Amino acid sequence: MIEVNKNSKLIYGKKVFEGEQILESVNLFSSILRIKKGDRVCIYSENRPEWIFSFFGIWRKGGIPVPVDFMSTEDELLYILKDCQPEYVICSGEKLSIVENVLKKIDKEIKILNLEQLDKELKNINQERVNLELERDDTAVILYTSGTTGSPKGVMLSFKNLISNIESIRETNIANEIDKTIAILPFHHSYPLMVSMLVPLNLGATIIFLQKLSSDEILRLLKKHKVTIIVGVPRLYNLFHRKIFEKINSSLVLKGIFNVIKKINNQKLSKIVFSKVHKTFGGNIKYFVSGGAKFDEDIAKDLWALGFKIVEGYGLTETSPIISFNPPDRIKLGSVGLPIKGVKVKIVDGEIVVKGDNVMKGYYNKPDKTAEVIKDGWFYTGDLGNLDEDGYLYITGRKKDIIVLPSGKNINPEEIEQKLIKISDYVKEVAVIFKDNTLSAVIYPDFEKLKKDKVVNIEETIKWNVIEEYNLTVPDYKKIYKFTITSKELPKTRLGKIRRFLIDKFLEEEGKKVKERAYEPNFEEYLILKGYFEKIGKKEIHPDDHIELDLGLDSLEKVELQAFIERTFGIELTDEKLAELQTVSKIAEFIRDHKIKISTEEVNWKEILESEINLDLKENKFGLIFVKKLMFYVFKLYFQLEVKGVEKIPKRNFILAPNHQSFLDGFLITSSLPDDILKDTYFLAEEIYFKSKFRKVIAKNFHIVTVNINKNLKGSLQKTAFLLKNGKNVVIFPEGARTRDGKLLPFKKTFGILSKELNVPVVPLTIKGAYDSYPIGAKFPRPHKIELIFHEPIEPHGKTVDEIVEKTYLEILRGLETN
Repeated sequence: MIEVNKNSKLIYGKKVFEGEQILESVNLFSSILRIKKGDRVCIYSENRPEWIFSFFGIWRKGGIPVPVDFMSTEDELLYILKDCQPEYVICSGEKLSIVENVLKKIDKEIKILNLEQLDKELKNINQERVNLELERDDTAVILYTSGTTGSPKGVMLSFKNLISNIESIRETNIANEIDKTIAILPFHHSYPLMVSMLVPLNLGATIIFLQKLSSDEILRLLKKHKVTIIVGVPRLYNLFHRKIFEKINSSLVLKGIFNVIKKINNQKLSKIVFSKVHKTFGGNIKYFVSGGAKFDEDIAKDLWALGFKIVEGYGLTETSPIISFNPPDRIKLGSVGLPIKGVKVKIVDGEIVVKGDNVMKGYYNKPDKTAEVIKDGWFYTGDLGNLDEDGYLYITGRKKDIIVLPSGKNINPEEIEQKLIKISDYVKEVAVIFKDNTLSAVIYPDFEKLKKDKVVNIEETIKWNVIEEYNLTVPDYKKIYKFTITSKELPKTRLGKIRRFLIDKFLEEEGKKVKERAYEPNFEEYLILKGYFEKIGKKEIHPDDHIELDLGLDSLEKVELQAFIERTFGIELTDEKLAELQTVSKIAEFIRDHKIKISTEEVNWKEILESEINLDLKENKFGLIFVKKLMFYVFKLYFQLEVKGVEKIPKRNFILAPNHQSFLDGFLITSSLPDDILKDTYFLAEEIYFKSKFRKVIAKNFHIVTVNINKNLKGSLQKTAFLLKNGKNVVIFPEGARTRDGKLLPFKKTFGILSKELNVPVVPLTIKGAYDSYPIGAKFPRPHKIELIFHEPIEPHGKTVDEIVEKTYLEILRGLETN
């Protein structure tokens, strides 16, 4: 029914199988099997030529192949074997022990064919030239769904179903016998089974097998074999995009050239201009074929502008799998193309509904489940979408995934997930869920990228560089109010789709996980470090605990850890090195290899803050006071600025601790302080906002000291201590960021530590009305009354750090609540 073209070729490392060899191998594999028409045979192996020989060999005997995900667990394999009751399991040597364990739990006798042990048997076997006559309506394959919403179901596809897809692709002339593709995706899934295996073999094309899944290996094979078509999923192309644009965005010239070429929108020109990029991919790529999940339109447009043709399609296992794809000569980026020949598509209450020769026979052993999705010959996909005036199909979400908020608003989690990933390279995987009456995100970061960028404080970085960046761009009902960072990959299918129904269980397991003590170091440095962590965290410590994600160390505790290591072992653990190490055992091993001494002396904050540093302070009292006078009258007129309690400011130097309501706050404080106090006052600001030469000049001349609390909190604290020890006043915003809703954010302890250890009073300052005038996201402040209320100084003597912080918080809160 579906034949292997004699021009086909398989390349597996140094092994090459030509058309006749492929057919001969199929006969050999067929000859081993003792099955009758309709018997099921499972294939449980990674992609390799023998996978194909087995598949076609089963057909030769009239059997039904049942491909199983190579990464399936024992429980998953057990479920499938019990459901389909096969006569054989064909497996690779790597999976033999799993198969043997599973078969002990099944009553039926199922034979095993181990691909690593077939060589002798194949050489001695008497070949049978059996090729049973099969009908178009016969079941050709049973494919188990990946189970994104529950237990997998066996999808029965007929020869008619598969042939409808093959013929539709053939008619587009998208590929022919001279084309070459890499089998990147596993054949057990309907998309690669059709597009990476059945279609190329039917057309007489070449399939190159990927033996090691890595971007470097893919690029090597693309160049070596002059591959013409890549069949992948959006995650693969996202990776390509990220790597390419890391280089483009690092050069203003390249970025400028790209933006111009993108506007011109001429692919021939793009290929010439970006010829080096194309050479990286071997220089012969005709198409990037994408399926399995929605392709981000912005990424598609970027790759298109580089000269790559993106052919996006859509389908499900139940539709063999293709429902639609973009004709190569009429591509609409953002759409999943036109329905293929013989397939009808309509939208019913927002859901995509399909009829045609591609629609499955049904679910194996599940007639009730079949009846739920096939009604009057129409298959209800469960996907939401729409058709444009030209008949192109657009996917907008998965019906079961839509989150309905208590307000009645609908949220498509996949849309938010794509935005979060696009915002930052630090997000590798993310799942958006509705939990505890709140829209939340579960984030698996790219730890390699964080390490490369020397990020020490992962949670702070994700919070401000990802979550808050996203929240600024969306209405309130779409905002993420909670997020969890996990050190483990999220549960997903082999094609990268999040298995959402498993997220709650995943979080539960992460929360209560008990680590096995497979390896517990006993060298002295590790034991000392372990004791330190147990003392500050009062919890059991494991060697592979991540100091932030597992032990929960915040920025200040990491500074204390660095000081402890320096005092105890005589070595400096820099922020860069800490970002690289991150686990208890790795830090201990670094200490063991580099220590100078071992001491048991205690470490305190006073010692950290008394470290001598050089800070070049340029005082510009005249300029600062001139700007203050100018701003004061502008603010008086525009905001009806009212300043209260200035007389409470102490005669000695102090820490000014205001709440952070808007971008105006620093200017408001400058305009409200008396001249004699302002001239000795310095503002702390994140250095990320003062990287340009112009802004550096502004910072230096207007009493702004740049710090980096995410990557160098210790240095930032020492800079601040230097100012205070030299009699200067310092403005520190305890919240660390502007309010997102007008309410106070939690206070960080930094200013309390500085106050306590250096014996400097804290002056709480309430800023009121600035948020109403100029909230985050507003382009320009609107006229609104603003008040600044200076409160009584809080002297540190006799108070703990926590008491200083709490009293400051309550004073500012009282100021906000007074009329």
